[in-house]
Amino acid sequence: MARFRLPIALLSLILLAAHSVVAQYGAYNYGFDAEKLIKRQLASQEPVPVVRGAEGGETIRLRQEIRQLEQDKELWTLYILGLSLMQFTDQSSPVSWYGITGIHGIPHQTWGGVTPTPGNEETGYCTHSSILFPTWHRPYLVLYEQVLYNLIQNIAKWWPEGELRKPYQAAALRFRIPYWDWASSPPSGQSVLPLSVGGSPYIDVNGPNGVQRIANPLFSYSFKPLNATAFLQDPWDIWTSTLRSPTTSDNKAQSNNSLVAMNFDQNLDSLGQRLYILFSNYGNYSTFSNNAWIPYINNGSYDSLEALHDTVHNLAGGGGIGQPNAQGGHMAYIPYSSFDPIFFLHHAMVDRIFAIWQSLYPSSYVTPMQAYISSYTTSRGEFQTAGTALTPFYFNENGTFWTSDMVRDHTRFGYNYPELAGVSGSLPNSQSQSRRALSKRARGRVMAAINRLYGPSTPSSLYRKELRAGRLIPGKKAPSGLPAGRVFTGNGQYREWIANVRVKKQALDGPFFIHLFLGEAPKDPKEWTSAKNHVGSMGVFASDERYGESKMAGMDEVMVSGTIPLTKALVEKVMGTGRFGGGAATAGNRGKRGGRFVGFGGELGAGISQAPGDRYGAEDEGQGQGQEVDVLRSLDPKDVEPFLRRNLVVNIVKVDGKVVLHGSYIEGLGIHVVSSVVRAAGSEEELPVWGEVEGGFDVV
Repeated sequence: MARFRLPIALLSLILLAAHSVVAQYGAYNYGFDAEKLIKRQLASQEPVPVVRGAEGGETIRLRQEIRQLEQDKELWTLYILGLSLMQFTDQSSPVSWYGITGIHGIPHQTWGGVTPTPGNEETGYCTHSSILFPTWHRPYLVLYEQVLYNLIQNIAKWWPEGELRKPYQAAALRFRIPYWDWASSPPSGQSVLPLSVGGSPYIDVNGPNGVQRIANPLFSYSFKPLNATAFLQDPWDIWTSTLRSPTTSDNKAQSNNSLVAMNFDQNLDSLGQRLYILFSNYGNYSTFSNNAWIPYINNGSYDSLEALHDTVHNLAGGGGIGQPNAQGGHMAYIPYSSFDPIFFLHHAMVDRIFAIWQSLYPSSYVTPMQAYISSYTTSRGEFQTAGTALTPFYFNENGTFWTSDMVRDHTRFGYNYPELAGVSGSLPNSQSQSRRALSKRARGRVMAAINRLYGPSTPSSLYRKELRAGRLIPGKKAPSGLPAGRVFTGNGQYREWIANVRVKKQALDGPFFIHLFLGEAPKDPKEWTSAKNHVGSMGVFASDERYGESKMAGMDEVMVSGTIPLTKALVEKVMGTGRFGGGAATAGNRGKRGGRFVGFGGELGAGISQAPGDRYGAEDEGQGQGQEVDVLRSLDPKDVEPFLRRNLVVNIVKVDGKVVLHGSYIEGLGIHVVSSVVRAAGSEEELPVWGEVEGGFDVV
């Protein structure tokens, strides 16, 4: 089994030597030239594969969360060895790590003979701010899964024949790529960022040729070699490995995964709330799918799957907070992001969200929409539909491409997700009545999973908790003398508060964060990620303006939108619990709040594990000292609006660490606070019911 052996306390030392370690440790030694053997096999196959899925899509198997996959000894070992072999496959191969990841952006080269539309040569194939964002990435992931699956079948055969080989061959058949759930609470004492991904640049693997220490293929990807011609700008043309939250902008830069972990831990509640709202309140594919801001849509549709995805990209890329004068890492920049191994873990999660959403809203799908950003084969202004070719992914040997209509049912590619096993809800409503009825019953199980994974920080979870305790009674007005009585009115109704954000995608010539605080933020931006009064962040995923891709693609003209939920912070303030209760919102550290930073070493590595279960109103030790924030009596607009006008603070920072000064002009920026009356879900198998959005006030 592949495993990490060094004690957690030593991981900070490992991180400091990351690049020298990656250089020291390479691929697994099978006792023969595995790379040469794979190269010969690839030469005998079709140069570019038709995308069919693992096992040709004929057998449906589950994609697992990465921590679950890690518990499967044989399968985890095969996964690590398969990734490593793929990363050491000759870069010139279209199915090498470099070849597959290069489809997304850099090096802006033709893949599979699919040539660019004239004028679009300096972009990638990926679709962003597009109605095709979720559907294009689906066959992309399947291609990656198919290539990795085939490598793993080979590796399983390299164990000695007999009893040693059998369990690995059986495990190899079950392989599907894992996803990384960055929106649900990790196991007690762990960070949202798995140790297997950010803990060590090397890993011990018990493979066909015994136990060996190799470069961890989840920690980074090393270019072999770095193509400085394709990576035109510094520091991309000197960084020989992918980096997260790089410590410097020179060739001595190292990943600071401790800071990346801390950023994710601080934003876990915000990410979970946004996802929960997407599942419960976004039933229209056109608004759910992408982050393009359209002025005439209503105020309830600012967020999207893509906007949430963008924030995760920026958090994983790091930079910005805590790394002054340093460049953000590869994941924070559109053209370079796919080279980082965390990219496919993240996008498998995005596809999972898409599939779960489809089970809830099976009749809503792709409608015609103009492309706001050019891709390698689509020009800005072209209409994209459910029949648009998802290039460069071939459906058959005749040159036909997959379309959104064709990828609507993800199970045709031979994979599914644990929450959807036995659910047919992703089928359109044209299917038979009996299949729709089955789907309706099964969706109750899906909703229960959503509540379990992403509901603990929501008022619905609090409402059910109060019902179980007998402090609230269905159908009766909540007693105003109880803390929960200041949150809920009759029959579980309460008010959700959200900050809607819109801004030009390239407003700051690269990726950036918008942070919200209740009360003043710490003066030192390095403390923003650990500030107790930090409400949430929205990341704007962009391109490096120096390269010029954004202008060529029309990216600098696009307005994008997203949200930062405010309700959890306000509820804690009303009830006097959690981080925001207790009368003071501190601008200091979070103290002993939950310890989700454990395991990455360094000064950010200490903490205390948080008990599983409800995250709402958990008592916060270590209140610290900070700016006093006045009392909030209820979630009613007459109380919340004046409170937020006095206390809601906006801070903006680029991923290169430059803080945007207050009062600076940021093109297209608008932040508007809105609210909705919502009926909390009274059962685990229900989701909240949202009322119409009511306008509030402009923050910016």
